[in-house]
Amino acid sequence: MYKEYKMNPQLKKTPIKTQDPLIRTRNFEEVTLGYTEEEAINEAKRCIGCPNTPCVNHCPVKISIPEFIHEVALGNFEKAYEIISKSSSLPAVCGRVCPQENQCEMKCTRGIKEGAEPVAIGRLERFVADYHNKNNNHVHANIIKNGHKVGIIGSGPSGLACASDLIKLGYDVTIFEALHLAGGVLVYGIPEFRLPKEIVNKEIESLKELGVKIECNVVIGRTLTIDELVNEYGFEALFIGSGAGLPRFMGIKGENLKGVFSANEFLTRVNLMKAYKDNSETPVAKSSIVAVVGGGNVAMDAARTALRLGAKKVYIVYRRSMDELPARKEEVEHAIEEGIEFRLLNNPVEIIPDENNDHVHQLRIEKMALGEPDASGRRKPVGSGEYYNLDVDSVIMAIGTSPNPLISSTTNGLEVNKHGCLVTRNEFGLTTRDRIFAGGDAVTGAATVILAMGAGKEAAKAIHELFLK
Repeated sequence: MYKEYKMNPQLKKTPIKTQDPLIRTRNFEEVTLGYTEEEAINEAKRCIGCPNTPCVNHCPVKISIPEFIHEVALGNFEKAYEIISKSSSLPAVCGRVCPQENQCEMKCTRGIKEGAEPVAIGRLERFVADYHNKNNNHVHANIIKNGHKVGIIGSGPSGLACASDLIKLGYDVTIFEALHLAGGVLVYGIPEFRLPKEIVNKEIESLKELGVKIECNVVIGRTLTIDELVNEYGFEALFIGSGAGLPRFMGIKGENLKGVFSANEFLTRVNLMKAYKDNSETPVAKSSIVAVVGGGNVAMDAARTALRLGAKKVYIVYRRSMDELPARKEEVEHAIEEGIEFRLLNNPVEIIPDENNDHVHQLRIEKMALGEPDASGRRKPVGSGEYYNLDVDSVIMAIGTSPNPLISSTTNGLEVNKHGCLVTRNEFGLTTRDRIFAGGDAVTGAATVILAMGAGKEAAKAIHELFLK
């Protein structure tokens, strides 16, 4: 199977073009420009087609990676798309935002045994999906309706993945979304320069073409309850993929000052409400010196967004070192290229007001050192007792989110853990209420798009099993 072309012995990944940092920091256009056909084929030929497929084993949605890459190497891009689509409902999204370096690419044999960089699996997935979308080709599923009705709460990655699998199995599927646009964190959390909304919209339109119904502006727990969906609207099973949109704060003095944002609010205003436009109905304050507290992808997104809104200086303030930074390597590299300054082993202890005592003026920071590993396996930051003040006029907290308690507080028998996450009884996401499943950030707390998709797919399997009995 894998001897139809000459392998590419190239040790490094085929480079991918990006916008110049000096240009891109003043626009919201996509930073990474993608492969050409020639570049994609060249990179695909680096894959050696491992028979034990370690990359597949570490893909949360189990895409047949060597198989689709083989088709790319032969120039069969539509065939490659068909292969990916069997496992993933959002390939153009995942090709852009998945942390491949910690999943499929981390286990690539070329990267482990041959002293080379791993095959650029994510870039190839993106190329295939973009090629398919550009050429307006559609993969039509032959769907036979089975007469059963399933409701999905939340149109983020887990909900969309669950809906995709269920609609193809013949279910009548309706997604209920609280906001005015579908997509969840894909539209309100991830900036345009990293994930263009046009890409998300195309993926969602593809699901609609298959028959998925999406009802926006429906807040479950307010507009409708879980019990009403079951008892009055006749849904035979439900999947809760409502995400984790409740921001966390540090609990330090000064967090109530003007100029302090949660990253969730900041990014939602800019991404979903288009606050970067001069005529926006929901503007966001444009700051000159911004400190973003945190080291994950959300922190990188907030920092790079602040820069594009006109900030002259942006800091990432993170209490561990670069080695412990949880953000994707590519996002960190892009942030550094764009001039964002990393204040590592720094921990905020107070936000100091201006002379009017109402707006951010400085961030007081304690320098840290790394001690023994904590429960997560990362070395625990320990205070040094040495402090300094950093001049800022805005602070964005990007230290994580937790699920909104609205659904659990209005649904009898739906248990949550101490972190506010929905409790599930098995690996398929069955909650403490029969025929109600959950997955993604609503169960795990803030995690990745691809892990949420994997949870949605597992729940779809379990829901299907209910009706086979």
